[in-house]
Amino acid sequence: MAEAHQAVAFQFLVTEEGTISVRFDREAIWLTAKAFFGNYRARYTRLRNAILGGIFPASYVSFLVILAITFALHWCGRDPTLIHVKLPWFESSHCCIYSLVLIFQSLTLWILLVYAQRYTLKGLLMYKGWMFDSREIDSTKTKLWGLVLKLISGPSHPMLYSYQRSIPRLPVPSLDGTCKRYLETVRALLSEKDFQEMEKLVEEFKNGPGKKMQRYLILKSWWSSNYVSDWWEQYVYLYGRSPIMINSNFYACDTKGSQKTTIPAVRAAVITYAAFRMKEEIENETLSPLMLRKSIPLCSFQYKRLFGTCRIPGKEADKLVHVPAEQSLHVVAYRRGHWFKVQVVRKNKILTPVELECQFQKIWDSEGDVGPGEEKLAALTAHNRSYWAETRREFFNSGVNKESMAAIESSAFIIFFDDSSPTIETQDGNSDQLTSYCKSLLHGTGYNNWFDKSISIHVFANGKMGVNAEHSWADAPITGHLLEYCYNVEQQADYRPDGHCSGPIPASIPVPQRLRWDIPPQAVSRINEALSSVQACIDDLDLFVMEHNAFGKGDIKKSKLSPDAFIQMALQLAYFKDSGSKFCLTYEASMTRLFREGRTETVRPVSVQSAEFVRAMCDPNGTDAERRRLLKSATDKHTDYYKLAMIGKGVDRHLFCLYVLSKYLKIESPFLAKVLGEPWRLSTSQTPTQFTQQIDYNKFPDKVSPGGGFGPVTKDGYGVSYIIPGDHLIYFHVSSFKSSENTDSRRFAQHIKESLRDMRALFIDTAKKADSTKKAS
Repeated sequence: MAEAHQAVAFQFLVTEEGTISVRFDREAIWLTAKAFFGNYRARYTRLRNAILGGIFPASYVSFLVILAITFALHWCGRDPTLIHVKLPWFESSHCCIYSLVLIFQSLTLWILLVYAQRYTLKGLLMYKGWMFDSREIDSTKTKLWGLVLKLISGPSHPMLYSYQRSIPRLPVPSLDGTCKRYLETVRALLSEKDFQEMEKLVEEFKNGPGKKMQRYLILKSWWSSNYVSDWWEQYVYLYGRSPIMINSNFYACDTKGSQKTTIPAVRAAVITYAAFRMKEEIENETLSPLMLRKSIPLCSFQYKRLFGTCRIPGKEADKLVHVPAEQSLHVVAYRRGHWFKVQVVRKNKILTPVELECQFQKIWDSEGDVGPGEEKLAALTAHNRSYWAETRREFFNSGVNKESMAAIESSAFIIFFDDSSPTIETQDGNSDQLTSYCKSLLHGTGYNNWFDKSISIHVFANGKMGVNAEHSWADAPITGHLLEYCYNVEQQADYRPDGHCSGPIPASIPVPQRLRWDIPPQAVSRINEALSSVQACIDDLDLFVMEHNAFGKGDIKKSKLSPDAFIQMALQLAYFKDSGSKFCLTYEASMTRLFREGRTETVRPVSVQSAEFVRAMCDPNGTDAERRRLLKSATDKHTDYYKLAMIGKGVDRHLFCLYVLSKYLKIESPFLAKVLGEPWRLSTSQTPTQFTQQIDYNKFPDKVSPGGGFGPVTKDGYGVSYIIPGDHLIYFHVSSFKSSENTDSRRFAQHIKESLRDMRALFIDTAKKADSTKKAS
């Protein structure tokens, strides 16, 4: 009760004489006043941003210009008003009334111009012809479009969400176009008989229930921000009941070079400080939006849930909970079975790195008994979702367990301290240590990661770090942007010679709060049962990370081929060799953030052209000239399909939404059932880089990150993530399951290496002959 009394700013006491005594607690009054004004300051910031974002791409300066012109016309003896009705009270002699009319008229005209400018910008952003121009030179149409786009966007500096109202909605492709492209993508995968049967299914669907579903989908696209994203999040992610560890979450690696400090508490402090600076910029909308070609904005919607977001398990479906910014001013840290709440913001200011270091050092040095079930509690988040939901409802929905759970789920993110000291550098081509490090990020022990949290940061004993991210709230580029932002802040941070944060240590530092648990024996049994199942999943995972340093995108570009398309063809060739001369349905993720609330679309790398190239590479009688021609044809086809996916003309998201509608409307569709039931035995994704454009990886190779990875999508398939940092490196993260007799991640990585070597040889010999011809002449 003492704390409650101290929190009261006023105390009224009635004495025995009947007089009233009022006592003031100055500190409480001061804190109350600061909280009051701090709350209104946050409201003012949100209101200001809403106004500036609402009038973008115009600015308040344009209103002042219109107002000045209006009054100037009045002073020059011209009547600038649009009202010419003679009223006794409306004469130029009535200065106040006349001035108000001029101001109102200027405001009305300005609002009309704001909307005209915004919808003109929106119309310009619907143009996607620039994607299909030659890489060397833009068409005249694109040049004119780009000039008008820059003029309409104006000289103003956009905030993070300034373009959101101007970014167009994702269009619904035509049903005929989607069906035609689908048949093209499966032609190389089906026999002649199977393809003819598929053509019949397509025709029946197009001319039957497909038309009705298409109309409903178009109607949905009119009232929803994005006709795909809400259903994609709900049915692909949140309705899934299988464990999200390995099956959904992904990981991202640290830079491979040495960092400025090897002290884990210091690294955690600087990363936390940098992340909260980005959090603050997101909340204030001062983070610059990502742009293509310096003028084409990408949707920034996904940044809203980067911090303070948690996936809450449900019996039938999970839900995403994002707490308000003022409730996620802390992080939670885990160390040797102990959970701590660390306050990061005090008095509306982010604590300095040295203040955070003091708190994290106390956590690193902490000792004491671990309560029953406390150490391995997080294994529940790695288990079956319904099992976790039932356990959470029964044992963590009241008392101290509920309070501690709330602290975890409302935190900005979680930091896990690890006693191991991983090595990211490969030695003589051996990447076993890098693979081990990546495993610790993807799954770890199964209980040293809160898999429901949007972001979990792992900090190791040697100062290395990495990230595990839940997937339903956003896609990998947002996590990649966070890491690049933190690295840039790290480069500017000051350290003492001994590796500690520089700066004065204040006398008063918040103390980390130990989270308490009261876990009964029944709950401990469930935790152990979950961990046993989780361990089986971990033991079944086959992950291998390969550093390919023979060449990178520099040599590929010299061959005038797309690096991504080149690597995708290498993956097709590798799978063909690995599977015994077979092709499989292949998934590659592309982004659709050129549209409002866009996420991803599927690129289908298998085509008739890619199959012809792969067969030619495996044909001993084939010629290099023919192989080069077929490779060029295959990469061009892949690049065209990738661009179509980016502009909303992919196949899979459209068919997915039609499938969802068929379930709502209770319409059976053999075609959609067959399409959605096809397994993706090769699931691939390229990890993007250079969000901030502040680091040249060719000049600073130690700042290169090996990227990140994910688990396989099917029990008998591969998951392949790759990153192309700079001109001389490519990293591949290959995953599969040991329980499958058909897969082996190391074997597949070796096939990738061989395929890249053979494909490069096609152009090396040509380059040598060209050089010899030049010298001879």
